[in-house]
Amino acid sequence: MAPPSKRRPGFSRRAQYGIFTGYVIAGAGALLGAVLLALSLWRPASFNGPRTAAHDVVAPVGAASAEARVDGLSLIESIAGYLRAGSQNAKLKREVELARIRLVEAAATKQENLRLKALLGLTESDLPPVAISRIIGSTASSARRFAYLGAGRNDGILPGMPVRSPRGVLGRVLEVGATSSRVMLLTDSQSVLPVRRAQDDVVAFAEGRGDRLLRIRLINLGINPLKPGDVFVTSGAGGYYRPGTAVAIVSSLTNDGALAQIISDPAATDFVAVDPVWQPKAVQGAATPAEQELTQ
Repeated sequence: MAPPSKRRPGFSRRAQYGIFTGYVIAGAGALLGAVLLALSLWRPASFNGPRTAAHDVVAPVGAASAEARVDGLSLIESIAGYLRAGSQNAKLKREVELARIRLVEAAATKQENLRLKALLGLTESDLPPVAISRIIGSTASSARRFAYLGAGRNDGILPGMPVRSPRGVLGRVLEVGATSSRVMLLTDSQSVLPVRRAQDDVVAFAEGRGDRLLRIRLINLGINPLKPGDVFVTSGAGGYYRPGTAVAIVSSLTNDGALAQIISDPAATDFVAVDPVWQPKAVQGAATPAEQELTQ
């Protein structure tokens, strides 16, 4: 049996009315659009009122949309700014750390320059040194205070020669080997050095105590003229040390003089200069520190 054929609209009056009504509405819409188009071209200002009314209707929706868009952009910018701030903080921390390292290096370079200038000052004197040597050792815990130099007889060093640092007198040579020397420091308990106050002619002896202090004993007893802060220098008496070299600073007074802090600290000294004896003729026949020690 053959399938029934599709029914055409013409067989349904309702369908025909619906199609006709659609055509009429489409035609009316097209006609209205054409009229409105012609009117907008002829008199554009005629649609200002409806257009404004339409804008007023959709304005709240547009404002809400714009606010949401701005908030979204602000949120995105905040997140991006946070991420950028994190990377910038990390970069700044690295720069600060690098700057701190550079400052430490600059301080070390400055300190090295000062040390080199001090070493240069060892050679800048009216009487050039016999040798410049590094301190290679010293006594740590003993009443006797000695230092050991990396230069000896081969460098022209002889017993009795004074030893000084860039700051002042350190001691004098006690024993000499071929390539090394032993120095008796000013703080040694057997060390006695003629000194005078820098600003006048108050003379005294600076005696070692076996510690970091010197005992200043005045030659002329009476009213003690010393006061804390007085600087004592070598007087030149005895002929070993040239006069005017810094020795110690008074820290406290005693009945017959004072206690003084040595200016040239052996613990803070790397290099020293070994000077020739100031007045060789004055010390001829006098016992050297090594000979004095051997006879004691």
